[in-house]
Amino acid sequence: MKLFQPKLLSKDVMGGYNAKRFTSDLVAGIIVAIIALPLSIALAIASGVSPEKGIYTAIVAGFVISFFGGSRVNISGPTAAFATIVAGIVAQYGTDGLVTATLMAGILLILMGICRFGALIRYIPYTITTGFTSGIAVTIVVGQLKDFLGLTYPDGTHAVETMEKLEAVARSITTVNPVALLVGLFGLAILIAWPYVPKIGKKIPGSLIAVLAGTALVKLCNLNVNTIGDLYEIGRALPAFSVPSISLDTVGELFPSAVTIAVLAGIESLLSCVVSDGMIGDRHNSNTELMAQGLGNIASGLFGGIPATGAIARTAANVKNGGRTPVAGIVHALVLLLVLVVLMPYAAWIPMPIIAAILFMVAYNMCEWRHFVEICKIAPAGDILVLVLTFVLTIIFDLVVAIEVGMLLSVILFMKNMADITHIRTWSAADAYEEEHESKSAKPIPAGVQVCDLEGPMFFASADTFRGIAVKDGVRVIVLRMHGVHTLDVTAMRSLLSVKNACDERGIVMILAHVNEQPLSVMKKAGFLSRLGDGNVLPDIDTALMRAAEITGA
Repeated sequence: MKLFQPKLLSKDVMGGYNAKRFTSDLVAGIIVAIIALPLSIALAIASGVSPEKGIYTAIVAGFVISFFGGSRVNISGPTAAFATIVAGIVAQYGTDGLVTATLMAGILLILMGICRFGALIRYIPYTITTGFTSGIAVTIVVGQLKDFLGLTYPDGTHAVETMEKLEAVARSITTVNPVALLVGLFGLAILIAWPYVPKIGKKIPGSLIAVLAGTALVKLCNLNVNTIGDLYEIGRALPAFSVPSISLDTVGELFPSAVTIAVLAGIESLLSCVVSDGMIGDRHNSNTELMAQGLGNIASGLFGGIPATGAIARTAANVKNGGRTPVAGIVHALVLLLVLVVLMPYAAWIPMPIIAAILFMVAYNMCEWRHFVEICKIAPAGDILVLVLTFVLTIIFDLVVAIEVGMLLSVILFMKNMADITHIRTWSAADAYEEEHESKSAKPIPAGVQVCDLEGPMFFASADTFRGIAVKDGVRVIVLRMHGVHTLDVTAMRSLLSVKNACDERGIVMILAHVNEQPLSVMKKAGFLSRLGDGNVLPDIDTALMRAAEITGA
């Protein structure tokens, strides 16, 4: 598979494209745009930027990623995964800082694609992705409590981090606006009940109905509720190209955040591709998709947007409504562009409690609480620790800390688990060695010979296993059977060499049996095979025991 092969330019995808297929893509693109409209506005607000920036992101990044992407049907735009980290960047570094981080993340994604990292995303443990996804859901809910309850914070309140927001809500709980709460509950009820409405419940997004109904209710009844227009200036200008002022100091400070954005974008996008592949029976090009995500994020940053990635819910809606080529994603972006020019000023009427209700539903749908509970029920203690720690750190600190600590803990636990399954089983001359894979009969061990079975990966965490080989008195030959050792690193090699030195001092001959390819290669490079001598590295236990018998004269 080629490194960069956009599906839009593939003959397998676009060959024979006709009016019927265009009609299906057109309908799917329009429907996805209707779904994306309120979500893009809500996610922009949750990210601490003005509402139109969410639309800019869906237009620019959605178009570029669909044009260059490695998936036929993936729909990209702003997602809830970025809300917390984007809000933190904006609060500390402003809009220029966000653009800088987005551009850096885009460059990193392109490099990930060029280096063929598409397949490496799967090495991030499921416990970490579930933990930080559930944590993000909680941070979104906490961030929207103020608008849902209609709270009024005292002047000078600093509430950027999740715990600061929670503290501010607790201090201002006496300022609840009952009207705002009722409007929020009204919107939440629509969002919950709408999917069950016969015929149209599945076709028209509940978020759009909640926005229209909530806006009408507040306008017609002249309710005392904050709207988007009360808090933000809404414009319908087209996305304008601009380059931020960038300093090396800012780049250094924002690099960890850019890495987090790039990793999240890669994970979400490729997960979305995998889901859509199963729905349409296709196979995406993961490296092309990563590079397209990078191009899309660079374009989004330069045209006033925020970070973007593949959106699983919007992609699934695209497939269910007939989208089968990247044309549907392009149509979705163009429809949003038309909406931006024509209807965006009316977004100022949307009540903030309705936006909060929409984000509550987004948080619920992404929280994966069922998977969280299932992991806690069936997983080993180490996995549960990684899950809970990643979840808690995402809420208390941020994604950067959560992912770093989660990955570090996962690696440590993995090394411990691998070291725990590494062991040595020793046979003496009085025993009969039986290997059912090589012979149905037991193999007598000659006098003066000791056989040791090595099992498990031999690496730095388990290197001391070799030192656990206890050579008994009277042993003239020791046979190390390494059928169960598939990997050997330099630390373990040094430990094996120390065992060989100890054997040499006692005049004991070492024989290796059934050495696998990777350990054999390491031994050759280390010059260990020449130390063993000719005829002492044998393919199986039978020939190894025969060689041992020759040496001992048994």
